[in-house]
Amino acid sequence: MTDTAAPARAAAAPATTGDTTREQLDAVAAAARRAFAVTVASSAAERAAWIRAAADALDAARDELVPIADEETHLGTARLTGEVARTTAQLRLFADAILEGSYLEATIDHPDATTIPPRPNLRRMLRPLGPVAVFGASNFPFAFSVAGGDTASALAAGCPVIVKGHPAHPRLSARTAEIVRDALVAAGAPEGIFGHVTGHETGVALVQHPEIRAVGFTGSLAGGRALFDLAQQRPDPIPFYGELSAVNPVLITPAAIEARADELATGLAGSFTLGAGQFCTNPGVVLVPAGSGFGERVAAALAAASAGAVFMLTDGIAGAFASGIARLGAHDGVDVVAGDPAAQQAGTGSPVVLRTTTAAVIADPDTLLHECFGPSTLIVEYTDVADALDAVRAVGGSLTATVHAEPGEELGPVVDVLSEIAGRVLFAGWPTGVAVSWAQQHGGPYPSSTTIHTSVGVTAMRRFLRPIAFQDAPDAALPPELRDGNPLGIPRRVDGVLTLPAAAGTDASTDPGAPGSGSPGSAGAAGAAPAAG
Repeated sequence: MTDTAAPARAAAAPATTGDTTREQLDAVAAAARRAFAVTVASSAAERAAWIRAAADALDAARDELVPIADEETHLGTARLTGEVARTTAQLRLFADAILEGSYLEATIDHPDATTIPPRPNLRRMLRPLGPVAVFGASNFPFAFSVAGGDTASALAAGCPVIVKGHPAHPRLSARTAEIVRDALVAAGAPEGIFGHVTGHETGVALVQHPEIRAVGFTGSLAGGRALFDLAQQRPDPIPFYGELSAVNPVLITPAAIEARADELATGLAGSFTLGAGQFCTNPGVVLVPAGSGFGERVAAALAAASAGAVFMLTDGIAGAFASGIARLGAHDGVDVVAGDPAAQQAGTGSPVVLRTTTAAVIADPDTLLHECFGPSTLIVEYTDVADALDAVRAVGGSLTATVHAEPGEELGPVVDVLSEIAGRVLFAGWPTGVAVSWAQQHGGPYPSSTTIHTSVGVTAMRRFLRPIAFQDAPDAALPPELRDGNPLGIPRRVDGVLTLPAAAGTDASTDPGAPGSGSPGSAGAAGAAPAAG
């Protein structure tokens, strides 16, 4: 981390347009509704081509977009260039996933007169909800913003998207939206599939707009909870998928401290100062054995790295960090190990390491376990692992929970507690950094998020889909994904058996959903067990 000596923040250039008016919002929402009539009926191949076109356009515009992003966020060209690559790779992953088809959960149950009650011909899959509102995040101006994971997963699911741009990077948001919109339409997507709006009041109206069917949000607990409440208070409540607040506890066992204390201290220092601590997975609470001197080791690691004041994303974030860390530092049960909580400089954040005990945390969790979004961490000393787990339980919902232990240690009770409060449990690593993959889970119990779903990875699509079942439908009336013979060659569950096509396209002889395949729906085979495909 570079020590900037707290230079003055350059004034951000104004956005290219003013806040979106209600009339403009209505027009954007109406266009999204018209587009949904096309996207809901689109094929996976069509949507994959649209999404890949957007990824290609963003890659081509990287040299234009990164300087704008750096001017507005001060995150640095290296970090931002990598973030563009992450964003476009994420778009392409979703394109691959919708072609593979398992996300649809296509399921077929053939008629069976022997069940109680008798079973009709039932075929079920997931379909898109409709137009989705996405709120861009401040801390990842590409990967969690206009073209980030919420947008990518909603488009992949077949939902038009209206993004409310974040005021921390207004010019970047507007230009990114223009590039994405133009690329989608040029690739054959309908007009209205992607919109961009601005303004605080516009964001409120967007959540309440009758055309919006779901909301994706990454941001503060206070802002997210206010919008969540609005979504639930609508005449027709809609799902609000918010990622809000987390302190992401880390538990280090005595054996791990004994074996590699300096290595762990260096790793922690790098993790909680990464990006000026402005990561939703920042390790904000670290539990260590009492008397281990671990806090001093972390302070030494900070000094060795010359970690100092750096620009934060906005003056508002910097001010909130300064007031939050000062409040923590002034707590009776807390002592300062490194940095000065009361001397944060305007517009920047300086690393701070604090220390307390499990008794203090359990006595006042609302204060000591409150997220300070910035470069700080709280070392919590415990007497034994059971004592540490009591403090972890007080943490409540987090995106991640981490354990550092040595080979051969019994971790069952630790993992049980960490799994209860977090969406992702890490072993021997640090939580900053969220891989985009099929197995990723980025979301945990409240207040880390408002949902059980992930906002990162392939299954993020599930947020913007709803189940629909067809009963005794003629084959021609069914979506291709549910027709006899599996014309799209996608994974399906037929009469309880998961069938995995060997290659793209599957004929009637290998798909149990087809007539004559020996399924319970076939003549002369009532009640017979289907063969696995």
